[in-house]
Amino acid sequence: MSRSILEALTLSTAMRCVPHDGCSLLLRVQASLTLHESLRGLEACSMSLDTQETQCQSVRVSRASRRLHVGQQLQVHFECFEVSVAQSLYVTLRTVPHFCGVRLDQQYHVEAGKFSYWVDRGRKVILVQVPEARADSDYYVRLCLKWFTCEDVGAPVRVTVNRVSRAVSLPYSRELPCLCLEGWSATPDAVRMQACPFENDTEALWDAIRYHPGSQALSWEPACPVSGHVSLCWRPEPGALCHELEHSGRPARGRVQYPLVDRQPQLCLKFSTGRGFWVRCPFERLGFPALPASRCTCVTKGRCGPLPATQRSRPRLSLQPQVASWLTPRLPSW
Repeated sequence: MSRSILEALTLSTAMRCVPHDGCSLLLRVQASLTLHESLRGLEACSMSLDTQETQCQSVRVSRASRRLHVGQQLQVHFECFEVSVAQSLYVTLRTVPHFCGVRLDQQYHVEAGKFSYWVDRGRKVILVQVPEARADSDYYVRLCLKWFTCEDVGAPVRVTVNRVSRAVSLPYSRELPCLCLEGWSATPDAVRMQACPFENDTEALWDAIRYHPGSQALSWEPACPVSGHVSLCWRPEPGALCHELEHSGRPARGRVQYPLVDRQPQLCLKFSTGRGFWVRCPFERLGFPALPASRCTCVTKGRCGPLPATQRSRPRLSLQPQVASWLTPRLPSW
């Protein structure tokens, strides 16, 4: 028998609800075949990849139908496989009787129902429309910071079955790429759904810069997991290209700290990721006043010989521009 008699296998899910008995999730199996005189029916089997449990159903074709419709294309539907959310299945379709090599198979993952949401950036609120759950089950929704696990940001909100509105308002403080919504049914071992409204907004990550006047340490610590590179850079003027300082590069996986840093307005931090780069110059802000005198020694045209003691720079620390000549200036190195 030709393998082409089985032409298509389509899988989908549907919800079946029975009054006073609740709702259940079903797997729909749809097959397209060309009727052959030796074909007496079709058999569809669904096997759970987690438990290896298998369900099979078959459809029979009468002898009169085979003779009357031989060579014609038919659509066959199977709609009685009960499945659960987030279940992984392996579905096979074979002929009855089984002919060698005449079969179709497909792997399928049952997705969880998705909730919808809307972000009000002006009020810093996320409005969540909770999906319809089982008639006897409440629903939880919360905000969390997604690292290796999702860490709570406030207490979860419980949406009861008899609640008139299924909309929930969740306030937030910062638009972080790892700030996510998480929802789950109030049943044992319920699958949790997640959505991260700000996953492409990384701007807030680069502002977490701290300066400690006592130790003169400049540090940065990401509020979310990020993969990239951090370095010190020197920007001659606002809007100009920021030149990276030698030996200042650090991976951006965790806290980065530079000790003994002078508060120069031109000194900046440069963050580089796969999505681009960003520059932050913390000493331009009002919260970071410059020292009374600069630690840079400047050589200008028209002055020769040593500077007066009152105009000499203070003792060199670990970060200081090294100026060889007023004609050939070099960038400072870390």
